[in-house]
Amino acid sequence: MEFYKAAGIKSIGSRLRMLTNKITDDAAQIYKLYNLEMQPKWFPVFYALSEGVEKTVTGIAQEIGHSHPSVSKIISEMTKEGLIEKKGNSDGRRSMVVLSEKGMSYKEKIQDQYVDVEEAINTINMHAANDLWKAIEEWEFLLEQKTLLRRVLEQKKKRESSAVQIIDYLPEHASSFRQLNEQWISSYFKMEEADRLSLDNPQEYILDRGGHIFVALLNDEVVGVCALMTMHDGEHDFELAKMAVSPSAQGKSIGWLLGQAALEKAASLGAKKIYLESNTILKPAITLYHKLGFQKIAGHPTPYERCNIQMAVDISSLAINQK
Repeated sequence: MEFYKAAGIKSIGSRLRMLTNKITDDAAQIYKLYNLEMQPKWFPVFYALSEGVEKTVTGIAQEIGHSHPSVSKIISEMTKEGLIEKKGNSDGRRSMVVLSEKGMSYKEKIQDQYVDVEEAINTINMHAANDLWKAIEEWEFLLEQKTLLRRVLEQKKKRESSAVQIIDYLPEHASSFRQLNEQWISSYFKMEEADRLSLDNPQEYILDRGGHIFVALLNDEVVGVCALMTMHDGEHDFELAKMAVSPSAQGKSIGWLLGQAALEKAASLGAKKIYLESNTILKPAITLYHKLGFQKIAGHPTPYERCNIQMAVDISSLAINQK
């Protein structure tokens, strides 16, 4: 047990398997103690059929939370031992199964075992600081809401994104600004005249007109860019544009960090509404914009052929930490 104390909670899977093996080994001996030719893994199927009602393999699998192949294999093993009888000749998913006469006799023999096992477990609970059964129920509920895999992915993303630094654009970032945008545009669409105007000369076309460009750095490498471009339509203050993230750095919330930086900057300048243009085939991008607070609008003139959705956000209604 010193290993698990040293390894800590990250070894929970291995420790649970060890505990399961220990209980399963004892369970095999317990069945023998009560003269029952049973394997521990058979118990869920046996219990599901113990009322003598015919059931399908699929129905049992759904009832006990096992896969259909797993239940089918257990039923084959129990049938071979004479504990289960199959009814009907249809395919395996529809055939009915029921406890045999021998299986039903086990139902009577196992009652004393049930009593003794429950009392033994209650005795353990009396000496334990925590009720394992209730703890399992709590964990099952929480993992149904969000799997361990998803929780680990979220923590991975959070840790990796914490290493990302968002800075203001400098002249030496010009090539990265262009290359990252050209890369994603060319992957889905084609470069247009409006792209070339801003990418060829971001200083003149964006910064000198009152706009701003943000650069995401990871290990001192430029991995993302985003721009706030001034608008003069009388309704929107800025356009969120030219957001691009390196494929090698995706999945680290860089788009979110760039978007947040842009909105925070706009808010600090007293801006109210921010506009953007995109295309609905860019599903991750659209999801990001919704997360940032953007909603679909219509009827705004656009210089881009690829644009089929326009969105805007009233940043005065958002909870933004202004820098």
